[in-house]
Amino acid sequence: MSILPDHTLYTIGMNPSPGGHDLNLLFSGEGTPVPRHKIGPIIHDYCLIHTVLTGEGVFECAGTVHHCTAGDTFVILPGVLFSYEAHERNPWHYNWVALQEKGTHMLLADMGITPAKPIIPCTDEAELDALASMYRHIRLGFNQSDQPWLEDLQASGWLRLLLHKLAMLNREHLPSNSRDVPDIERGVRQTERWISTQYHQQLSIDQMAKTLGYHRAHLSKIFKQQTGLSPMQYLMKVRMEKAKSLMKSSFSIHEIASSVGFNDALYFSKQFRRWTGMTPSEYKFSLEKGERTSQHQNP
Repeated sequence: MSILPDHTLYTIGMNPSPGGHDLNLLFSGEGTPVPRHKIGPIIHDYCLIHTVLTGEGVFECAGTVHHCTAGDTFVILPGVLFSYEAHERNPWHYNWVALQEKGTHMLLADMGITPAKPIIPCTDEAELDALASMYRHIRLGFNQSDQPWLEDLQASGWLRLLLHKLAMLNREHLPSNSRDVPDIERGVRQTERWISTQYHQQLSIDQMAKTLGYHRAHLSKIFKQQTGLSPMQYLMKVRMEKAKSLMKSSFSIHEIASSVGFNDALYFSKQFRRWTGMTPSEYKFSLEKGERTSQHQNP
């Protein structure tokens, strides 16, 4: 812990290995500035999220002034002019976390955060304590090992929990398209994800429908309406595309067949030929021949 001239409390943890994830955490801190302590007006090239634990202050963003008290989270967006100032008699005590700009705007917009709506309120003490704990875990995880990437991995996990908690607190302000996905679209998305990750299993439409909570006939109907394929046709497409990709490897035909959900290599070969016009062996040979030709032309 260290003390700055304009703070009665100031501590910060720096991420020793930022950049390893889509959520690029830069640093996190905790502070209690002196009365009337002010930052700005300035612009940051990264996102900064503050959650007020006690006290109060003023946050100005995009020309609008917001009076913040305990429980309020105010978000500084990259490229947006802002300033904030601690109260003259009851200065705030807050936690903060900084994220790199990459992908941040879209993420925060999905959370309902914009320059016009940069505040997330929290009136429940237990929820506020949970937020404070997440900030603390992020900050205290840094500089604890000789493997910086592990610290980044741990801190990024806590960051995701923090952002989830803030999004839930701001649920009523989330964009409608992030909350109310039509039943048809939801069913199709779930089925596509199910098939794309479970294609190596022995799947059936009955199993998928039951697991996802849909009637078999209804799921088949909406899926074909949206994709032009039945779920089983889509499954075959995924399996064949995966098989074609694996043909570039040194795996045997039997191993490839098993990897894409076929226990019977002969049945797999029959389906692969129907899909590509070649047997697996012919397809694999054509790839190898093409590679040898390419190497010969480009020594």
